[in-house]
Amino acid sequence: MTAPRSDALVVFGVTGDLAHKMIFPALYAMVKHGALTVPIVGVALPKWSLEDLHKRVVDSIKLSGGVDDRAALDRLLSLFNYVSGDYNEPDTFTAIRSALGMTRRPVHYLAIPPSLFDVTIRGLGASKLAENARVVVEKPFGRDLASARKLNRSARAVFPEDSIFRIDHFLGKEAIMNILYFRFANSFLEPIWNRNYIANVQVTLSEDFGVENRGGFYETAGCLRDVIQNHLFQIVALLAMEVPADRNFGALHNEQAKVFQGMRPLTSADVVRGQYAGYRKEPDVAANSDVETFCALRLFIDSWRWAAVPWYLRSGKYLATTATEVVVELKAPPQTLFADSAATLGRCNYLRFRISPNSAIALAARVKRAGKDFVGDQRELYLVEEQPGEELPYERLLGDAMAGDGALFAREDAVEAAWAVVDPVLKTHHKVRAYKRGSWGPKGADTLLAAGDDWHNPSVTK
Repeated sequence: MTAPRSDALVVFGVTGDLAHKMIFPALYAMVKHGALTVPIVGVALPKWSLEDLHKRVVDSIKLSGGVDDRAALDRLLSLFNYVSGDYNEPDTFTAIRSALGMTRRPVHYLAIPPSLFDVTIRGLGASKLAENARVVVEKPFGRDLASARKLNRSARAVFPEDSIFRIDHFLGKEAIMNILYFRFANSFLEPIWNRNYIANVQVTLSEDFGVENRGGFYETAGCLRDVIQNHLFQIVALLAMEVPADRNFGALHNEQAKVFQGMRPLTSADVVRGQYAGYRKEPDVAANSDVETFCALRLFIDSWRWAAVPWYLRSGKYLATTATEVVVELKAPPQTLFADSAATLGRCNYLRFRISPNSAIALAARVKRAGKDFVGDQRELYLVEEQPGEELPYERLLGDAMAGDGALFAREDAVEAAWAVVDPVLKTHHKVRAYKRGSWGPKGADTLLAAGDDWHNPSVTK
């Protein structure tokens, strides 16, 4: 049975940076594509007029690529209403109800700091604005296992689980969705997609810039919480999961949750934390900060398919380039028939999933050179390249939430299972190691690798 579509969108935190950078451009795209025609109620503390909000929306669209459809922009602005109020005050929610008018199935998007999630959800419940409604909660969903459980209890006290959408914009990327499709749409992968043929899996999310103006936030989060526990773990789940029973998003979530539940909890020996030179001089950063701007870890999934296969994850600021990439490295042939085989030269055949800055899937294999000698080179065969007309991640995810499609959102048990993996090392860990800007992080990250393994550093060109 198809879920009823939401008939209004309420955006809490509409005056904030997230709305300005991501949400307004997504709403503009939705209007252009005919996917958004319902009222939008923006909610925030500043005492803005509707004209002030309109100026903010227009500024956002201009900065994100420009106004290429004035009629669509005018339609978007006409959908907006604005409510100024404190989330702790019942009058704020009364004003929201008034602004919603005759609509009865709103989706409430909490684009607000995590510290305000609980009070806002309780306000929605007390005002009966949660009836027949959905709620979208922006990451981070908790900062450890205990806080995630508390937040889940608060949300479930007001909304049923199938009306709670825990958003991770990474899951809305076309390249991430293509990993899931490629994995299960191609039968040739299944025979080799296991511990017998895969040597290791690496996931790298690197950025060539620092924390910029987010030093205060990073001091409360760090790389492990900010990127690895959510973004990179979600990639691991798509790569490691078993085939769902069907395309129902409940079946998909079941298999993803099993991956998180099968992950071995981390120990301090599995994690290397780094901090780029000069981080402690950034605004709002403590002079003696031990917060990591780089994190690498070694992960194991205790399942029949993945037993003893190491998963190497890393992410960091001020690294050599900005890229997100997955490399699935295959084991070497069991017998060295040719002198220049991968077993003697280092890197073996692999599959490479390029997620950003461009999207591609590549297969690396050795190809013989012309001539009598049996020597060759490792070449990459590109299978997919970035396609024009892709939806923005927030456009796709907001549209899915309004349609009640939870396939690309995280479920309660999966969120808690992921936190359970990293919880042991959030407080018990080694001190950060300094690394140079423009490098690939501290050399200590190499100690996580098994003998014969080495990091695959994303290229700046492809």
